[in-house]
Amino acid sequence: MGRVATGVDRVERAYLDRFVRDDLPAFGLIRTAFGYVLLDKDGMRGLADRLSGVQGWGAPDLISRLPRGRSRTLMQAEADVRRMARARCLAGGLRRMLTRQLPAGFTYFNTGHSNLTDRVLGGVKSAGGIVQALVHDVIPLEYPDYQRPGTVGPFGEKLKRVSRMADRVIYNSNDTRQRTEAFMHEWGRVPPAIVAHLGTIKPVADRSELPAGLPPARPYFVVVGTIEPRKNHGFLLDLWQEMGPLAPPLLICGSRGWNNDTVFSRLDALPADSPIQEISGLTDAALAALVQGSAGSLFPSHAEGFGLPPVEALSLGARVLCNDIAVLREILQGYPTFTPVFEREKWLDTIKNWEKTPPDADQANGFEGPTWADHFNTVLGLT
Repeated sequence: MGRVATGVDRVERAYLDRFVRDDLPAFGLIRTAFGYVLLDKDGMRGLADRLSGVQGWGAPDLISRLPRGRSRTLMQAEADVRRMARARCLAGGLRRMLTRQLPAGFTYFNTGHSNLTDRVLGGVKSAGGIVQALVHDVIPLEYPDYQRPGTVGPFGEKLKRVSRMADRVIYNSNDTRQRTEAFMHEWGRVPPAIVAHLGTIKPVADRSELPAGLPPARPYFVVVGTIEPRKNHGFLLDLWQEMGPLAPPLLICGSRGWNNDTVFSRLDALPADSPIQEISGLTDAALAALVQGSAGSLFPSHAEGFGLPPVEALSLGARVLCNDIAVLREILQGYPTFTPVFEREKWLDTIKNWEKTPPDADQANGFEGPTWADHFNTVLGLT
């Protein structure tokens, strides 16, 4: 609440929108600071309207004010979902609430990596529900050095619960499935699973939402994503340092993440006339305008679960230069220029060539990303 939506946020929103439109009964389970709230379809519509800005959030209530250090938006959101609730309970009453409120044999979709707890999964199973969990990646287990301190162990425990308790796992890519099931084989149980590529919606670009000074007058490059170690921003800083003062503008679009003090220090030390610019907080429409107008979008990531930013870049007609990793090959097919990051000279040559030869804005690249219709046809067994 009150922040730029992540890729997982967008997935959860897509599921909310789909179930609100569906003719079948649907319910939404929300964890709050003091337990759980169950929304019926009217409540889910109300939540969707507030998330879309169609309706404003109400005032915080007394309960939402009790925990300290929380944003007003979060307090408003918790207060509103309580007002719209079909039922609510303290943490220990989850199983009882689900049993009383939901029909026998209901299916619970956990579409993020939150709430994969013994209480939630166990409560669903005890209430006679079927657990389907969407796994986005296992990057914290494969690249623990890239993660926030104290997060790797809890993440592993979440996936172990999925391994033990899920009736079916939904994977966003074959690559994610292979990597996850390799761990699950070691843990003892590999649940039934399907692969359903995430749907993508072409962003709507609007240059009028860009702040003053953007886009640059010269051909420029963009990199989109949180500034965290696996995104490999340091590699691009090295390339731009090698190109020197005549390098094209590089717009680093994303908020600062974690475990990346060396990169943060390099960004803080950039001179005022540097071609590198760090930008955060853009609207989706403004970011899309920057990507669409760029000489190329750069993605030197060491690892991805799906790769939503390069998918969106291609859908906007932008050229994409990315690291040659399996999941991007799977999702993006042959549309980007794939170059391993150890082939540094090829990256430099491509960037210099693209700077001199801007893309033809009138020529579509032919890329069509996976759709949410296809995703839900797979997940819900509609085909």
